[in-house]
Amino acid sequence: MRDPYAILGVRRNAGQEEIKAAWRSVAKAIHPDHNQDDPLATERFAEAGKAYELLRDPVRRSRYDWARREAELRRMEAMKEKMRGAEAAEEPVSAETAEDAVSRIFGVEPRAAGPRTRPAAARPAEKAATTDGPAPEATTGAQPESPKSELVVSRRSAAPAELVAAIVRRIRDRITKTAEKVPDLVVALPVSVEEVMNRARVSLELPDGETVKVAIPLGARDGEVIRLKEQGYRVAGMTRGDVVATLRIAQDGPFRTRGLDLVTTMPLGLQDAVLGCETPIETPSGPIVVTVPAWSGSDKEIRIVGKGMRGADGESGDLVVELRLVLHEKPDDRITDLMRSRRDGLYL
Repeated sequence: MRDPYAILGVRRNAGQEEIKAAWRSVAKAIHPDHNQDDPLATERFAEAGKAYELLRDPVRRSRYDWARREAELRRMEAMKEKMRGAEAAEEPVSAETAEDAVSRIFGVEPRAAGPRTRPAAARPAEKAATTDGPAPEATTGAQPESPKSELVVSRRSAAPAELVAAIVRRIRDRITKTAEKVPDLVVALPVSVEEVMNRARVSLELPDGETVKVAIPLGARDGEVIRLKEQGYRVAGMTRGDVVATLRIAQDGPFRTRGLDLVTTMPLGLQDAVLGCETPIETPSGPIVVTVPAWSGSDKEIRIVGKGMRGADGESGDLVVELRLVLHEKPDDRITDLMRSRRDGLYL
C-alpha cells in the first residue's frame, strides 16, 4: 500500500479529527457510485479505506511510523557507508605535495635555491660583453631565464589564494557532513485525562527499547505534538534526531475532551427530565451538584463554567454534562397508562 498519509492528504502529525474529516472528504470524492465511468474507482476507494483503518488505530499507526523511520534510517546508513567507501578510495597526499603546499602558503618555493645562482653566473658574461665582443652570444643565452622567473613569481602570488579557498571549501564540507541530522522519530503518546490535568511525567518506551520521560505541558490537547530534542535515533557522525510525540488522550473513560472542555454523560429518568431535579455528579476535582431544569431532553447540555482543563493562558475550559434520557429496567404501569392516555385519550 502507498503512504496512507499521502492517500488521505493529511500531515504526519494530524489528529484523529483531521484524519476522520479527510477520510470523509476523500471517500465522498472517489466513491464508486459517484465515479461509475472510472474503472479504478473501486480499487482507489478500497485503498483509501485501508489507509483510514490504519491511521485511525493509534497502535497500528505508531507501528507504521516506526517501520517507515527504520527504513529511512537504513537507507541513510547505506548512503553513509557508500560515502565512507568513496573517501577510503582517495589517494593519500604525499609528503612532498604537503611540503610544497605549506611552502606556497608562506610564499616560498622549495626549489628557489637552484635558480638563484644563475644570475651570478650571468654577470661575468655581461661584463665580458663590454670588452670582448662575443658578449651578445652570452647575453642571448641568459635571456631564457626571464620568462621562467616571471612564471615563478606569478605562481607564487596565485597559489596561496587557491589553496586557502580549497581549505575553506573542505572545512565547509566537513561542517555540513557533521551537522547532518538523523530523521525524527514520530511516536504516539497515549495519556489519560487525569494525567493531562495533573501535568504528569509520562513514561514513553521507544522502538529501540529506551524509555524517556515526557512532561505534559500546560493546556495540552488531543493531537498536540511534543518535541524532545536529541532523544531519537543515534547514528555515528550525525546529529541525534528528535522524538516527536503526538498526544492521544483516552476518550473511553468517564470524561472526554473537546478542546479544553471536559464532556461527561449523565443518565436521567423520565420523571426527573420532566419535573427537573438536583443530582450529584463526579468531576476530576471532586463531586458537585448539578441542577437539571424541568423538561430537559437528551438534546440538552448543562455547562459548568471553569470545571474543565486549564489552558496555557491560565483560563480553564468548562465541564459539559450531556443528558441521556433512560427508562427503568422494569416497566412502570402508571407511566404506561399516562403515555397511553396521552396518545389515545382518556379511558376507563
